[in-house]
Amino acid sequence: MQRTTFSAIILLAGLAACDEIDSDLERAAVGAAVGCVAGEVLVDGQCVEGAVVGGAIGAVSDEF
Repeated sequence: MQRTTFSAIILLAGLAACDEIDSDLERAAVGAAVGCVAGEVLVDGQCVEGAVVGGAIGAVSDEF
């Protein structure tokens, strides 16, 4: 339970920073960082996979 709470706080803090980011590359970098943290905490050591998914989502998130 503590891991889930910690990771939720990290994810929300990362997403809150996305409001000031203007380029697709910057959003992809933030998404990759948040995905790495989520993969490391939630799936125990899946940082690379989380970074790939987070980067892809961050790159296309300007439409949302």
